[in-house]
Amino acid sequence: MPIIEVNDLRRTFGENVAVDRMTFTVEPGEVFGLLGPNGAGKTTTVRLLNGILPPSEGTARVFGFDPTTQGEDIRRKTGVLTETPALYERLSARENLEFFATLQAIPESDVSRRVDEMLEFFELAPRAKDKVETFSKGMKQRLALARALIHKPPLLFLDEPTSGLDPEAAQQVNDLIANLTSANGQTVVLATHNLFEAQRLCDRVAVMNKGKILALGSLKELARKLWPVTWVDITFHVKPKGKVADALKIHRGVIQASAEDEALAVQVENEDVIPEVVRHLVNNGASILRVNPRDYTLEDIYFALQAGEA
Repeated sequence: MPIIEVNDLRRTFGENVAVDRMTFTVEPGEVFGLLGPNGAGKTTTVRLLNGILPPSEGTARVFGFDPTTQGEDIRRKTGVLTETPALYERLSARENLEFFATLQAIPESDVSRRVDEMLEFFELAPRAKDKVETFSKGMKQRLALARALIHKPPLLFLDEPTSGLDPEAAQQVNDLIANLTSANGQTVVLATHNLFEAQRLCDRVAVMNKGKILALGSLKELARKLWPVTWVDITFHVKPKGKVADALKIHRGVIQASAEDEALAVQVENEDVIPEVVRHLVNNGASILRVNPRDYTLEDIYFALQAGEA
């Protein structure tokens, strides 16, 4: 059963449509990405799912609860990391976590142990007594992530978790997120415009623009929707004799082929045709050095979708 179910969700602010008829589900244990530029509706979606904002139309369920009327029940089972950490700068790291642990109704007898676990896990124990105002951006973000997880929520919302961080700090935060999902099996909704981050962390993504979902699926599923045919690049050890490309064009499943020196580019109907192409070439005396089916990155997919929306 999905942890999150969204059906035809819409939210407007006056004449501005922030979320426009969104429908999707999030399964237990997956990292689900909301990917889009600033103003795409990612943060509004997170707020709607946590019961912070009511929808204008449509429905949502989180753990079976209705965010409109049962937001408190949802927030007991979720952790939220916003783009700005929103920590108490004049308190120490330990005092921040103790305060938020109390807000989450963690039993007093468990607070100290739980805080110690979080400080250790996020590598903040040596600075536990230092005021947060002395922390770097990366340390503040790690502390904010610890705060979001202090009550062991099964569902975590991360809204631009690496925004404004330098590459090293961003890498640390991403490593922590990856570790959380693999070690603890938590479900994560990641709202981001960072393509590398989304490709590395997400099982599926919803590519958004202007409040709409342009496409939804895994990297492989999205690539197949956009480019149903496959290109494969073949490099020969020795340039073959004869017109190899012309001979291949009549082969079943081959759409087109072109040769240049020791390189051959072949467009096929699907990946299953590639072994047949290789077998045909070898049987006809070709000496093959490399066979590389072309992979599409999330960046390729993202810009293709956004260009189609423009």
